[in-house]
Amino acid sequence: METTRQFDRSRRAFVATGIAAGSGALAGCLGGDSGSESGRDSYTVSMAPMGEIPFDAVPENAFVSFTQYADMAVALGHGDAVRTLFAPEMSGTTMNGFYERLEGVSFDWEGLKNPLEGGVTKEQLYSAESDVHFLDPSYVLTTQPEWDESDIEEIADTVGPWVGSYHSGVHSDPAETYADSYEYYTLWELFENVAAVFRERDRYEALAEVYDETRSQIESALPPERERPTVARVTLDADNGVFYAYHLNTPGFWQAETRPLGARDALADVAWSGDWGEISYETMLEADPDVILHLWGITSRYAIGDIRARLAADAAGSELTAVRNDRVFASGMRYQGPLMNLFQLEMTAKQLYPEQFGEWPGSEPGEPYPAIPTDERLFDRRRVATIVTDGVE
Repeated sequence: METTRQFDRSRRAFVATGIAAGSGALAGCLGGDSGSESGRDSYTVSMAPMGEIPFDAVPENAFVSFTQYADMAVALGHGDAVRTLFAPEMSGTTMNGFYERLEGVSFDWEGLKNPLEGGVTKEQLYSAESDVHFLDPSYVLTTQPEWDESDIEEIADTVGPWVGSYHSGVHSDPAETYADSYEYYTLWELFENVAAVFRERDRYEALAEVYDETRSQIESALPPERERPTVARVTLDADNGVFYAYHLNTPGFWQAETRPLGARDALADVAWSGDWGEISYETMLEADPDVILHLWGITSRYAIGDIRARLAADAAGSELTAVRNDRVFASGMRYQGPLMNLFQLEMTAKQLYPEQFGEWPGSEPGEPYPAIPTDERLFDRRRVATIVTDGVE
């Protein structure tokens, strides 16, 4: 996609050397039109708000912010390029919880540092010497007050390019610098751009085909809208008696596992100005959803049994229909890449529509994604694992 902004780059090579085609599953076999020779050729990736992003070779050292980019790297066979990660223990164990069901796929997160802890600094980026920064420069400008546009350009020109689209999460407003050049991407469009960075078009297309088939299968089996449950997607802050709330069906890749399911958003009429809202028990009781999806519930940070107990112990919470009917479920991460999205889409479909897609067996903190019987799976694990580990011929 073209944008009105392009950076003039006269700098060192963005990355050191190309990746050999046979460097292993996570190191990445170059698929399709990439090949071992083209991996050493210069190329460009076009993406808003960065514009035309030149590369001299496929990145081997990636500064990764949010989990979706790590999941994308793994999906493309380049998981070992990831050198940093948001909340590494939570993110890494959650990713591997899903990958447990994909033979031969895993992610080595131990030892990775959280690049956002304490803020992003130029010194940090110079020290890391990353070939690519999977972080939206607009996010940096809107969250790091000491940064300005010249700093963004300096890092891109002298260290490595930026690749990211944070505001596509909920279609929030970008930094003023990018107001005229910003574009919003779906999860799978963002994945397509990351695939272009790693020159893994064939892997992207193969996984996108799995996703399209899975989504079509789900959408064709959904009950009529009037028969669908009302759903609240929230995270309980039990200590303060509030819920952090998210919508189900609004644009943005944070809703990538709920929007295709077309459930009725119990909080559709509740507005907030930020990326998420903060609501009370009283507001929840007024909405009284049939189902509560507890975002982040499948991660190691929460135990869904404790969440249910806390809700049941509260005077208002105990009156919620979802609590009384035992329909409070551990939901996934909003920072989801393509592999996570396939599992989270399957998981949520079962939680909302057990009659159509089979009962959700539940999950436990620290345990892998549950073993779903073969005839109740909504996508082919072996097919996905083969794409990731072996590439596409």
